Amino acid sequence: MNVLLFRPRPDKETIGLQNVMICEPLELEYISANIEALGHTCTIVDMIIEKKNVPYFVKLYNPDVVGITGYISHVNIMKRYAKEAKEVNENIVTIIGGVHAEVNPADFESPYVDYIIRANGIRTFIDILNKLEKEKNNPKENDGSNKSEIIGEEDEIECIYVPGKKPPKKDTTFNYLYPDRDKVNKYRSKYYYMFHRNCTLIKTSFGCPYNCKFCFCRQIMDDQYFARDLEDIVNELATIPETEIYIVDDDFLVGRDRILKFCDLLEQRGIEKKYLIYGRADYIAANEDVIKRFKEVGLRAVIVGLESCDSKQLDDYNKRTNVAINEKAVGILKKYDVECYGTFILGLDWTWDDFNALYKWIKKLGLVFVNLQPLTPLRGTDIYEKFKPRFIVREDEYEKWDLAHLVVRPDNISVRKYYWYTMVLYYRITANPISGWYMVKKYGLHDTLKLSIGAVAVNNQYWKKFIEGEKCKKN
Repeated sequence: MNVLLFRPRPDKETIGLQNVMICEPLELEYISANIEALGHTCTIVDMIIEKKNVPYFVKLYNPDVVGITGYISHVNIMKRYAKEAKEVNENIVTIIGGVHAEVNPADFESPYVDYIIRANGIRTFIDILNKLEKEKNNPKENDGSNKSEIIGEEDEIECIYVPGKKPPKKDTTFNYLYPDRDKVNKYRSKYYYMFHRNCTLIKTSFGCPYNCKFCFCRQIMDDQYFARDLEDIVNELATIPETEIYIVDDDFLVGRDRILKFCDLLEQRGIEKKYLIYGRADYIAANEDVIKRFKEVGLRAVIVGLESCDSKQLDDYNKRTNVAINEKAVGILKKYDVECYGTFILGLDWTWDDFNALYKWIKKLGLVFVNLQPLTPLRGTDIYEKFKPRFIVREDEYEKWDLAHLVVRPDNISVRKYYWYTMVLYYRITANPISGWYMVKKYGLHDTLKLSIGAVAVNNQYWKKFIEGEKCKKN
């Protein structure tokens, strides 16, 4: 089969982190490697970078199958891509996948979508191709007179979405070929995360062993967690020419012995890379020696869900941390010159005093890079039903469910004020001479200017939300 895979460009309404980061489509690289090994052909098109439209690429590559992946903010775009592919050739089979499709597959129901992958993405994609190949090679079994029977006979494939059918459990092994990173060589120079240029992604575990109330991660894996073998991970790293590595696990810092062994293997194999990872504050605070050791073999930055400067809020989120632990974690990262990218949740009951208190705490810690997210009750999380009656953004306005839009009516201030206070907080933390000089000294003028241009683009989107404040309030 000839397969064409799309990574969608975000809607202009989505407050776009792609202005400060564009990472490779790792999931599509996995699909490509594993289906081409079976004799299929595959092309990946990254629409974030490409300027031409979907019909252009469908006509160019004339695929039998079009696969599309994305997140909640891409739902309408992904369905549109499927429609555009079918309009070029109605015989194209369209497949939708991704984390949102696995948890909320009904959102993708459309006459233009043939298959929605509910679990075990790589294996299920292969199962679909096998079925299509069988039907293609045995035309007498199905003459095409009833397309719904051909395309809709999902019971043969365990992990395809069927309304009313209970989703299957996830695989707890990962016996697949390494991703085919060569498939995006023409885009490679465009991929980066903040100051991590030519950044390559690697996935070493699946799921998360924790259960924060606001988090979508454990819904994807049905509360399961498993990690790949360390030898296999290091073998994959040895195949990657790029120096900057972004480990995209929901939490890489799990287990002392595992991380220490990982560091030993890197040293033994002579693998010299720089690593960006996700890690919890409580792990960092309790394992200073592990951070020190990891720094010796390339740890460069950690994305830490600090979430709040209020221990009571942390308890409400079921974070299992407190302010003292957060402060200790940030101090350890600073001690070993490991950049801390702090992520924070802005409360829906906040007033100016709360925004200001967070600013003072961040300033005390000396953080320069932060991600500020209004509390967003995604469907599937523990907090969804609690806040659903107060939504000010319709659930089918998927492009606004980007963890940056305010989707719930605030308790104590207007929508406009909420956006204004968020912008002011960003300005006070990052857009000041001290932070600017820090970035120039550490990362250079060129990269600082490039990041600043991206930050301005994001800021303009926030200005738009501020101006539309009352309009949003009436939705």
